[in-house]
Amino acid sequence: MIDFAGLSQRAFGDIDASPHKGFIDESPSGGFLVQSELLGDSSIHETLLDPETLDEQSKISQDEYLQLQLRIYRLAFVLAAIFVVLAAFLFGQNTSISILVGALSGILYLRLLARGIGKLGSSQKIVGKIQLIIPVILVLVVSKLPELQLLPALLGFLLYKPSLVIQFLLEPKVQ
Repeated sequence: MIDFAGLSQRAFGDIDASPHKGFIDESPSGGFLVQSELLGDSSIHETLLDPETLDEQSKISQDEYLQLQLRIYRLAFVLAAIFVVLAAFLFGQNTSISILVGALSGILYLRLLARGIGKLGSSQKIVGKIQLIIPVILVLVVSKLPELQLLPALLGFLLYKPSLVIQFLLEPKVQ
């Protein structure tokens, strides 16, 4: 005769069949709320619905967002300065001025976009499209001024994108 109870005890050890064991570790984000509902813990719900706690969390999030914006702007200015100086040595003054005008308009575009995203949820439901006028104005200005060149200005405009990628790569990963 085979002793299935003894065999399973030796093969699998002590198994806790509690439905809540390890629930937080295996669940996606938000699993904590599900677990608190299963356990009947209402103090968490009260904390999440407390207006003072929400205001503090909102202020912390806004501060973090502002710090992120400042880091991206600084990095964009540094990249713009590097490229303007490099273009001045390699291609000449007109090209470097075109890159500078494009980079400044790209940073202005990024600022308007960030402002629209910052208002998202509090006073707006969608991101405004006012920032889309910046590239149009850039092309119009460059086409009217003969000392500016279109391609370097457009490349300068796109210099804000590497700053976003670099900032994303430097950001510590949250587990």
